[in-house]
Amino acid sequence: MTFIVKKAVQDYAKRNKLQVSGDFYGALDSHIEKMLASAAKRTSNNKRKTLKSYDL
Repeated sequence: MTFIVKKAVQDYAKRNKLQVSGDFYGALDSHIEKMLASAAKRTSNNKRKTLKSYDL
């Protein structure tokens, strides 16, 4: 599953005078997926169904 919008990442990089390598997007998606899984586990452990900012 893809969580990021490549164009948004490219726009960010351009604004900061950076370039983005092709493998960066997959690594970023993987990192986001791990963060979401951790937040979901914390949410479930607290007997909630709503992800909240402090779950990150």
